[in-house]
Amino acid sequence: MNKEVWRFIDSGNCSPSFNMALDEALLDWHSEGKIPPVIRFYGWDPATLSIGYFQKVEKEIDLEAVKAHGLGFVRRPTGGRGVLHEHELTYSVIVSEDHPEMPKTVTEAYRVISEGILKGFHQLGLEAYFAVPRTDEERSALKNPRSAVCFDAPSWYELVVEGRKVAGSAQTRQKGVILQHGSILLDLDEDKLFSLFKYPSERVKDRMKSAFKNKAVAINEISSRRITLEEAKEAFYKGFAEGLNIELQPYQLTEEELAYVNKIAKERYESDEWNFKR
Repeated sequence: MNKEVWRFIDSGNCSPSFNMALDEALLDWHSEGKIPPVIRFYGWDPATLSIGYFQKVEKEIDLEAVKAHGLGFVRRPTGGRGVLHEHELTYSVIVSEDHPEMPKTVTEAYRVISEGILKGFHQLGLEAYFAVPRTDEERSALKNPRSAVCFDAPSWYELVVEGRKVAGSAQTRQKGVILQHGSILLDLDEDKLFSLFKYPSERVKDRMKSAFKNKAVAINEISSRRITLEEAKEAFYKGFAEGLNIELQPYQLTEEELAYVNKIAKERYESDEWNFKR
């Protein structure tokens, strides 16, 4: 039987505003029936702190530290918490809510899409599995995250290796389309990450930082050999094809499409109103 063909875009390292604008544009085009579902890989130039749609910048983020590290800054259209995009492979998946393989609930759709990431980890020889909160206490912790840092706790069907989170994802549904994007950590600078957020005191910061080490880990910390970005791309490309049972067809954006993306980037994701509004 022929597999469904999805588009595959590797947009390389782009600005924070362009990255978010391209995800939004792909969602628009898919909702209008102009393009099939899409898997996209990307990176960040400069390295960037992205925050969730609902986060409050003044309360949670140390913008002086963001500036001091020379980082980009952008608010995502998806929920979730702060992510430092530096040594990672970022992915996005754009697919219709009424796709026959997509469950109706957010968590179940999340599991189906994340099957591609799971298979990617297996391609790299890592024994990843889905985190499923088992107790009432774990479930209620998901509803009330204590930290502004994304990788601080696995949520439903997040990817875990040796009990620690290795990929963080977020999802939004707009115009009948699911957009899920996330980070697959290759390496992690914890000192830099924790310097970007505000804490009630240094003691709280230190406590959260030491707890974090038991909750999140980068691929190269647990892999028996060093994995490059190119290897990761190849593994997760195969992973998505296998996990979603699809064929991926590489695609390059046209000049017209790029112009549309750049327009969204400038008007929304470079505007203070969007980035600092909450």
